[in-house]
Amino acid sequence: MGDLLRLATAGSVDDGKSTLVGRLLYDTKSVLADQLAAVDRVSRERGLTGPDLALLTDGLRAEREQGITIDVAYRYFSTPTRSFILADTPGHVQYTRNMVTGASTAELAVVLVDARNGVVEQTRRHATVAALLGVPHVALAVNKMDLVDFDEAVFDSIAKEFEAYAVGLGIRDVVAVPLSALDGDNVVERSLRMPWYSGPTFLEHLEAVPVFVNPGDEALRFPVQYVIRPQSAEYPDYRGYAGHVASGVAKVGDQVVVQPAGRVTTITGIDTFDGPLDEALPGRSVTLRLADDVDISRGDLLSAADDAAEVTQDLKGTVCWLAEQTVSVRSRVLVKSGTRTVRALVQSFNERLDIDSLDIVPHVEPFALNEIGSVTLRLAEPLPIDDYRTHRHSGAFLIIDEADGTTLAAGMVLALDELRTARCL
Repeated sequence: MGDLLRLATAGSVDDGKSTLVGRLLYDTKSVLADQLAAVDRVSRERGLTGPDLALLTDGLRAEREQGITIDVAYRYFSTPTRSFILADTPGHVQYTRNMVTGASTAELAVVLVDARNGVVEQTRRHATVAALLGVPHVALAVNKMDLVDFDEAVFDSIAKEFEAYAVGLGIRDVVAVPLSALDGDNVVERSLRMPWYSGPTFLEHLEAVPVFVNPGDEALRFPVQYVIRPQSAEYPDYRGYAGHVASGVAKVGDQVVVQPAGRVTTITGIDTFDGPLDEALPGRSVTLRLADDVDISRGDLLSAADDAAEVTQDLKGTVCWLAEQTVSVRSRVLVKSGTRTVRALVQSFNERLDIDSLDIVPHVEPFALNEIGSVTLRLAEPLPIDDYRTHRHSGAFLIIDEADGTTLAAGMVLALDELRTARCL
């Protein structure tokens, strides 16, 4: 089995996204026999002559009854080359927040367009969210080519328009694929009906997207989840700090700084259930032992001593508002970054991204559901946090309602004006 690719799909309503995902699952033999039987049965009940592959992904009853996708669903499939975690997000404008959730950890965003309609407002909206979240790769799936007679000129026009817009957003890696998800053209197997297309099939591209980042190129970030002190006769003086490596490499002998306190110490041991390690790569859950008896607790961040996170009590970032409830200036909230949660005051709402025009406009009112904008917070305690462009994990944060624990917004330490688009429309 090869490496892992996390991807998120997004498209306008009726672009055929669920059918594309269903086709991927079906053609990669990632569907259980009982699921196929259920799809065949429902398809026959609807009077269809073949299986409706969209049913493999539209799993909620409300979705099936209304014929729309209304939630984020995570799908897992694999090929001999690579494993995949796919976040299938809905296409409606009011579910922009769902794409933010699905794409926040993705290395690839799949943007679908209907070949008959081309690039529409929702297409641009999805590209903007992908750029905002720092998704490094975008695949443009030009679907329903069968409904435009597999016209090469139609595909070329759509691909050029989208690529020009993506470049204006700062997205540099865009690959466009013409396909018909309903019939499987260029999804897994190459289409004989589009001989003019010489690029990869959709699955071939998914298997080839580069996801490897040299962990040594990133600074260590290790959020402490738990302090381990067994208090046993076998380990009378053991003290370890459990968590997972968010970025960089934890190595025995490396110097780290405990943030926000600022004390510098050295890693003396890396323990796991299977035994000790000399180093731990990103994503690995380990327990670190340190040279000095330092006051460390859950919520602290161990960073590379020579490239630490910024410690601040004034936090300005871009947020996507995820809740129907709003908060006003001077409201008390909680801010969570990594394993650390601190109290905060909302100081100001600054700017808002106009989802329709993609312009950045002044905005001093509370954000409404799905709105994207800039907010300034005053934290009650220092918080170590990074620039989102260089550290996606430690540059992200949540705003939480102090009273009931509702997640109000997902945020990034990223200035909204860094997303100003070069208008390519």
